[in-house]
Amino acid sequence: MSRIVQKYGGTSVGDVERIKKVAERVKHTVDQGHQVVVVVSARAGVTNELIARAKAISTQPSEREMDMLLAVGEQETIALTAMALHSIGLPAVSYTGGQAGIMTDTFHTKAKITTINAAPIVTDLEQGKVVIVAGFQGINEQGQITTLGRGGSDLTAIALAAAVKADKCEIYTDVDGVYTADPRVVKDAKKLQEISYDEMLELASSGSKVMQSRSVEFASKYGVVFEVRSSFNYNPGTIVKEEVAYMEKVVVRGVAVDKDQAKVIVSNILDKPGSAAKVFRALAAANIIVDMIVQNVGRNGIANLTFTVPQGDTHKAQKALEGVLDEVGGGQVAIHEHIAKLSVVGVGMKTHSGVAADLFAALADAGVNIQLISTSEIKISVVIEQDKADEAARVAHKAFALENL
Repeated sequence: MSRIVQKYGGTSVGDVERIKKVAERVKHTVDQGHQVVVVVSARAGVTNELIARAKAISTQPSEREMDMLLAVGEQETIALTAMALHSIGLPAVSYTGGQAGIMTDTFHTKAKITTINAAPIVTDLEQGKVVIVAGFQGINEQGQITTLGRGGSDLTAIALAAAVKADKCEIYTDVDGVYTADPRVVKDAKKLQEISYDEMLELASSGSKVMQSRSVEFASKYGVVFEVRSSFNYNPGTIVKEEVAYMEKVVVRGVAVDKDQAKVIVSNILDKPGSAAKVFRALAAANIIVDMIVQNVGRNGIANLTFTVPQGDTHKAQKALEGVLDEVGGGQVAIHEHIAKLSVVGVGMKTHSGVAADLFAALADAGVNIQLISTSEIKISVVIEQDKADEAARVAHKAFALENL
């Protein structure tokens, strides 16, 4: 008997009727002879509603209390899903993240999973029960509820798949799979049959909303093969797996845009060893993820640092940096929020030249100015004006003929 983990996102469990549809799909899987663990998100819109209520009370609510509040969304869904399964004759039991044995570190709102004690889940599966787990949450050693950050239900599903030694992990969402670009922006975007972990990780970290980057990284580390597919039909999705040789034949596999970025400029700091370390150590202590980094050539003993952070972290970044400016010779902090990051991704870049030149030429022809550039072995990212982002995505998609994949 194989073991399957299925994750359903917020739109898939958006209301009672959709939860009933999820229950029917789970029953279909059980009837095929599989043991099933179901991971669910909060219903679509619930998390945003809870955040809005919190912000109406306090502009800077306690992160601990935000975790306590936001965990409610998934707990509602697990109970309703269990009830839906009971109503069609399937034995099922719901677990919060803590009850499922998901232990995390102490960082509220962005916790990382440390260990999972999956023994109770395995026992329930072997007794013929469907186990339903609240995504996005866990518990730390002090018994405090923690949340894993936006998209954390993906991470919950992948981590549980590894912990229970699942044969397959299925990520159900409102799209048919992973596309060469956002089909809402690029009309001729194509669905990919498969994609490597590295490509999926780069797309996820570059703004693709299909998967959370931490979950892809976890899947790669533990060898969890997963499929991204729609909960609204039974069409095959996109398989995410280890890279194989033939994948390098495709130079660029996808284009992603991230509009949730802000550019931070720390200017007039001392151009000497240790200055950059102090700046980024302060950001790390505040648990802020830094993405693209550029340092200019110092003149007269003074330098500037430019980097990007998530827009939601700009307030924390400003506060963290102000506390370290005196240590690096004074200086100023400026934050620019109206930017976007455009990325092109493909393992074929390892063996093909000219990708950067083609991208930059295409953007120049479209009148898109590049503010920052960052590259990896399989990705090229540029920071551009936010109001140019959608057009830039269409231009890049056409430049690499991704509509013909």
